[in-house]
Amino acid sequence: MHRPLFVLAALSLVASACGDSSKQASTDSAGAAAPAQSRSSGADLTGAGATFPNPLYAKWFDTYASKTGVKINYQSIGSGGGVRQISEQTVDFGASDAPMSDGELAKTKGGPVVHIPTTVGAVTVVYNLPDVAAGLKLSGDLIAAIFQGQITKWNDARIVALNPGVKLPATDILVVHRSDGSGTTYVFTDYLANVSPAWGTKPGKGKDVQWPVGIGAKGNEGVAGQVKQTPGAIGYVELAYATQNKLTTAAVKNLDGEFVAPSIESITTAAAGAAAKLPPNSDYRVSIVNAPGRGVYPISSFTWIIAYTKQKDPAKGKKLTDFLKWAMTDGQELSAPLDYAPLPESMRRALVSKIDSIQ
Repeated sequence: MHRPLFVLAALSLVASACGDSSKQASTDSAGAAAPAQSRSSGADLTGAGATFPNPLYAKWFDTYASKTGVKINYQSIGSGGGVRQISEQTVDFGASDAPMSDGELAKTKGGPVVHIPTTVGAVTVVYNLPDVAAGLKLSGDLIAAIFQGQITKWNDARIVALNPGVKLPATDILVVHRSDGSGTTYVFTDYLANVSPAWGTKPGKGKDVQWPVGIGAKGNEGVAGQVKQTPGAIGYVELAYATQNKLTTAAVKNLDGEFVAPSIESITTAAAGAAAKLPPNSDYRVSIVNAPGRGVYPISSFTWIIAYTKQKDPAKGKKLTDFLKWAMTDGQELSAPLDYAPLPESMRRALVSKIDSIQ
């Protein structure tokens, strides 16, 4: 695919473009790629992982410290890093938008772990077309074709057919994807594998896949920054990052045939339907992409905090469980203002019991 020269020049600006918002800031801003433990001076708990919920987690940790004095150091390094660090016991908790696989669970050094869903978010399809102000309509098969490099122009007949009356430019589409192991990528590719048999075959779903086309950027912050500064670009980011960067999001066709925009209401609807079907003894490693129901945004997902069921430090274990119970109650009230959906009430009650199982 032909790439304009300005795209290459824009790459050098990503780092500076991604760090302006307090919503994106980690609770410790120094060097997000290093283990959280190495910079945890003064912290009561350390964690690392997903960028998907980081705007909410940063708010939670700040609010919780103000109320209790308990300081939590969290490094927003991506879900892959979070799984690695909790598996190696270099942090007190990990965070991931992709539940750990059975293979990953078998390799944890501290024994069994528990997955605690903390909130519900949406992976949005964002794009930069200066002359197309309103959100485009896109179906799952079209999104898959774009990210496979089969649709390369914005005025492709298949996009035009879904968007009558919209003047789409005859310019190249530049695909932007994650360069790091990412739970956001897992959710996005899980959705594409559900709606596109071709995508399910190759490249499939995962935290890190072999992208057929495009350029990579680190974190939700990096993808949002790259799309924002590159006309013609398309990418995928969590809703909070789309909102704070004022990026245009596509309305995506759901299982019931509706084109639904990402919003608190549409992801709450997806979560409520999933919660109603969870068995009492669920381990909560569930996908809610492409869920049925009217008004459902189809690229919705839980995100998880992962902790050992047997804590090696009783004092830290108590601080962690106290925080998690707060997150299930008072913390949920902070979700919607940051573009996340609170967990359904029935799930919160069940999760408090699950947290009580941590020893």
